[in-house]
Amino acid sequence: MKNEIHPEYRNVVFLDTSSDYKFLSGSTQNSEETIEWEDGNTYPLIRVEISSASHPFYTGKQKADKVGGRVDRFKKKYNMK
Repeated sequence: MKNEIHPEYRNVVFLDTSSDYKFLSGSTQNSEETIEWEDGNTYPLIRVEISSASHPFYTGKQKADKVGGRVDRFKKKYNMK
């Protein structure tokens, strides 16, 4: 790889703002905000709106669409039999 053209890869803490779930991961993102992690080190903090802790698919709260396929939805929309 060429030197000085890639962003710095570092450990950061991601905070899910909807569930207060935090996890440490590697990323090239940077932030002025920092947080002290469980290991005693300080890492940049990246706030995210949704993660696996709050996403409906991963929490099992996803609503399944029980309506039929495209043809059934079209017929229902235009009151066809």
